[in-house]
Amino acid sequence: METKNIILDLRTKSGMTQEELAEKVFVTRQAVSRWETGETVPNTETLKMLSSLFGVSINTLLGSPRKLICQCCGMPLEDGVISKEPDGSLNEEYCQWCYHDGCFAYSSVEELTDFLVDHMSGQDFPPEQACAYFTQMLPQLNHWKK
Repeated sequence: METKNIILDLRTKSGMTQEELAEKVFVTRQAVSRWETGETVPNTETLKMLSSLFGVSINTLLGSPRKLICQCCGMPLEDGVISKEPDGSLNEEYCQWCYHDGCFAYSSVEELTDFLVDHMSGQDFPPEQACAYFTQMLPQLNHWKK
């Protein structure tokens, strides 16, 4: 879906007029109209405000051009699981289980590996295989790189 359709859809689902949306993000109604017709795209600061207002990632507003993964555990990041900063803004680097209100849940890669092996292993993914996978994969994520 294109940015113009995403903004229109989010605005109408929220029951806002173009004028009301414009007031909330400090632009003109004409600017909102240009976004919704695809004539222009909001600037970076406005995308941040729209992200916060609608509770979706900037990635979603831009039509999900890239797939995000948590840089702590490797889980795919969808809008409903993206972490938040203490001020309520979204942090598109981490999931809500690894990072919440400015704090990380895991103090070491070993602690996270143990948790993931306990919760992700099963008949098709034995603990030994899960441990080997996470031991190899997690250090490649930004949070754990040394």
